[in-house]
Amino acid sequence: MIRALIVVDVQNDFCEGGSLAVEGGTEVTRRITKYLQGQDRLAYDYVVATQDWHVDPVGHFAAKPDFETTWPVHCVAGTSGAQLSPDLSIPGLLRHADGGSDRLFRKGAYTPAYSGFEGTNGNGVPLARWLARRGVSAADVCGLATDYCVKATALDARLRGFETTVLLDLCAGVSKETTLTACEQLLEAGVGLQREPVTS
Repeated sequence: MIRALIVVDVQNDFCEGGSLAVEGGTEVTRRITKYLQGQDRLAYDYVVATQDWHVDPVGHFAAKPDFETTWPVHCVAGTSGAQLSPDLSIPGLLRHADGGSDRLFRKGAYTPAYSGFEGTNGNGVPLARWLARRGVSAADVCGLATDYCVKATALDARLRGFETTVLLDLCAGVSKETTLTACEQLLEAGVGLQREPVTS
């Protein structure tokens, strides 16, 4: 079985000090880096990352956000807030001069986008196609935030036929309530959950 790890939206704006910070985001980032520096890295044939990269995502930003479907301005393309956290280190993530990469999938330029499967890499290849070309059949998912982009990415992975597991101790959620609801939805969809969830 060919397995990939999808690291979702570990960006400055989602870590402490960012414009849409998730409590525990920085700690989770460090855990992911440590995970990939150890023996667990050997479980994966490929490690990829996703990145919110907003230009004008219609209806996504609001002056008075409801924090369900509308949000404060975050991860604007080309800003420091949109960059991957400096605490994140992914071996083999080859970055282009503009910050793009064959293994970095950007999403949400002009529409709201939660799932990493809505993203494309620096060569314009969608994530699902990239994985399929390499024969990937199983995907583990981690990152930020459990109850939004991690959930959406994992549900899409399962929908596309991947054996999918969310690594909960390598995720952080926006709230306990929405994280628990997300876990229920993931289980109902056939997504595996590994370890205890990290929630604010």
